[in-house]
Amino acid sequence: MNQHVETIGLIYEAFGRGDVEAILPHLAEDVRWEEWEDNHAQRAGVPWLAPRRGREGALEFFRVAGGLRIHDFRVLKMLAGEDSVAAEVIIEFTAPNGARLRDEELHLWTLGADGKVVRLRHYVDTAKHIATAGPDSAE
Repeated sequence: MNQHVETIGLIYEAFGRGDVEAILPHLAEDVRWEEWEDNHAQRAGVPWLAPRRGREGALEFFRVAGGLRIHDFRVLKMLAGEDSVAAEVIIEFTAPNGARLRDEELHLWTLGADGKVVRLRHYVDTAKHIATAGPDSAE
């Protein structure tokens, strides 16, 4: 198995257990989380898709994600390139405002030469996420 796929698999396993501390060693100190030049969900204030930087930023993402009631989360497939892993994911959750979302997503992980995650982007149906977050959920 590709080492990067194994690393991302460990991250998803830890996420499933709610063990954020087990995730942090796999992240570069300056990891870029949801870094986009122009993203409609970010402009709309969707809290779980906000841009973050560094391990502290990743921790903030997991704090926000901890406020979602997740009903289903499955990694269907992972594909690896030289420095990246794409994961096809199904997620269904209820946001803090009571709105429910089911989405099929692609998570693109980029890893550095040391095997640590340097960037993560969630490719999602931004219209669904904006509608689910609503005006009361924006940070």
